[in-house]
Amino acid sequence: MTIKSCWLTWYVVLTSANLAAQVPTPAPAPLPPVRVIAALDVPRYMGTWYEIAKYPNRFQRKCVAQTRAHYLAQDEGRVQVLNSCVTADGSTIDALGLAKQVGPATSPKLQVRFAPAWLSWLPMVWGDYWVIDLDADYQLAAVSDAKREYLWVLSRTPRVKPEHYNALLERIQAQGFDVQRLETTPQK
Repeated sequence: MTIKSCWLTWYVVLTSANLAAQVPTPAPAPLPPVRVIAALDVPRYMGTWYEIAKYPNRFQRKCVAQTRAHYLAQDEGRVQVLNSCVTADGSTIDALGLAKQVGPATSPKLQVRFAPAWLSWLPMVWGDYWVIDLDADYQLAAVSDAKREYLWVLSRTPRVKPEHYNALLERIQAQGFDVQRLETTPQK
């Protein structure tokens, strides 16, 4: 092969690659809106829930094990939220927050805040807490937000039967959640 034909071959290859790179790739189909459960019996939801898995997030970056949430009913339909977890050095972190339902008394959409009460008038201190999956016995739940940025799998017990967990994963995956992003929470 001569130098001239070698350059010609490279020119054809590079031109073809450049043209291929300019062909627009179709945008992924938009996901449907997040679906929540039909109704939430808030008093029945109260108590302790263990985190089984979650999407990694910045506010739990120090948590390495035994993450749980305790919900306690308050006046005027509000819920006290106490989240706790164990860190790498064995210490416990607690975060005390407040949740409120959005809509009627059976709404599965709540908003939660962990900022001080004097900041509660600011919309950005409230985050979505949407119950998107819940078994009939109130033993296994999935919680997310409207944008699918966060996802938690919660259980009344520190461990879940694999068949129940896998069935829940199938249901939330059908809603467009990337279950590969979930990281399991050690319960030591």
